[in-house]
Amino acid sequence: PQVCWLSPEQTAGKQKPYMYTQGQAVLNRSFFPCFDTPSVKFTYSATVQVPEGFTAVMSATSWEKQKDNTFVFKMSQPIPSYLIALVVGDIVSADVGPRSRVWAEPCLIEAAKKEYDGVIEEFLVVGEKLFGPYVWGRYDILFMPPSFPFGGMENPCLTFVTPCLLAGDRSLVDVIIHEISHSWFGNLVTNATWGEFWLNEGFTMYAQRRISTEVYGLPYTCLEAATGRALLRQHMDATGEDHPLNKLRVVIEPGLWGVNPDDTYNETPYEKGYCFVSYLAHLVGNQSKFDAFLQAYVNRFKFQSITADDTLGFFLEYFPDLKEKGVDSIPGFEFDRWLNMPGWPPYLPDLSPGQQLMRPADELAELWAADSLNMEAIEAVDITGWRTYQLVYFLDQVLQKSPLPEGNVKRLSKMYPKISKAQNAELRLRWCQIVLRNNLEAEYSKVKDFLHSQGKQKYTLPLYRAMWGGSEATRALAMETFSATAPQLHVNVQNYVKKILGLGQTE
Repeated sequence: PQVCWLSPEQTAGKQKPYMYTQGQAVLNRSFFPCFDTPSVKFTYSATVQVPEGFTAVMSATSWEKQKDNTFVFKMSQPIPSYLIALVVGDIVSADVGPRSRVWAEPCLIEAAKKEYDGVIEEFLVVGEKLFGPYVWGRYDILFMPPSFPFGGMENPCLTFVTPCLLAGDRSLVDVIIHEISHSWFGNLVTNATWGEFWLNEGFTMYAQRRISTEVYGLPYTCLEAATGRALLRQHMDATGEDHPLNKLRVVIEPGLWGVNPDDTYNETPYEKGYCFVSYLAHLVGNQSKFDAFLQAYVNRFKFQSITADDTLGFFLEYFPDLKEKGVDSIPGFEFDRWLNMPGWPPYLPDLSPGQQLMRPADELAELWAADSLNMEAIEAVDITGWRTYQLVYFLDQVLQKSPLPEGNVKRLSKMYPKISKAQNAELRLRWCQIVLRNNLEAEYSKVKDFLHSQGKQKYTLPLYRAMWGGSEATRALAMETFSATAPQLHVNVQNYVKKILGLGQTE
């Protein structure tokens, strides 16, 4: 299950087959013999021979090509098994910074270079300033074929990402900040068990938002964090707050067949974890002191696998005055409650600086939802300077108010080609959802084009749900699109779509 074999039609070039591995959480045991637990770290080397016309790359600190198309890799830093990854395909590379290059199929390499030239180094430099040296040597990005079902996988030295990040206008480059932040939190300091996945993801979300604040400013980061909080709210509403998976410390109970840690994957370790790290910062009460703590934390536990008890013990040791105050047992905010009680985070960081970007978006969405459009007021709002998350927020509000009065969406489409003709996947997803909810048949082709262009789970499933829950016309569109695109989708995504459409599943 760890090794994914793609036929040529599942690639961007559609000429040659492709193979990649995805180890997280416990799949690398099906690829090579290993202690497949994040509590064990090791160095590795590998020799990979591939046919002529193909290139192999791995998550390793050094690699060289020898005769007979044989590639030799060495990872000189200890890593947990889930971070070992291999790709073999028709791929080429281009430099985009002093220690970074992009890898992609030949038909995508120009777009990848243009999008990321000079971008990665800026993020790395801010990360180093905040969290200490970047220890992995190179930071390369590999743009996967369109059928890759995930957003990104933080394999050291070589992050795998969806080609959906190639928006053509750099409007999604900041998504890579999350994967870069894993270089310190997750890859360097690692959760010892998958039951404490929040140690990887909660700290990474916090680190990502610290870097983003330095680069883009606080209001924008608060707006992005508000979108994250909304996703956590949706998740908890869907599962019920008391669901045992809505704890930070998840008990992965071995039943008759054991449990796949992947089944515990959801928004909680990310966004509730982020709230807990923010709460620790709030206890300290001073951003630069907390930044210094994070550097000390990384330095103390680098190349180790740790538990939440190690983390919180070190926090209290680093701030003896807080330990003396007994901050770990403040009623309602006990560390034990954070870790072991399901439900909504007891503390939420203040995201009000994001209001200055949300308010205009809220007001504009209100104007578009009116029975008779006040074009003068609408034209007075200039959205040309809005960045991705402000536009996403605006579209989310429009979607919530949909279906809009007859004709409004058609006018909105015409007025904002920046949105309705966007190549940015986050905007395309929401625009397609709005088109479907408002039965704008003239633009159903956009839904079809988007689903033909990529197979990322996060974009594909909501659109099939929307089509299947809609009119007869949208149901027909769902069937037609799926029968045309099924061969290019990852088998898991195929099965999820079949479930939505009430079709039998494939092995």
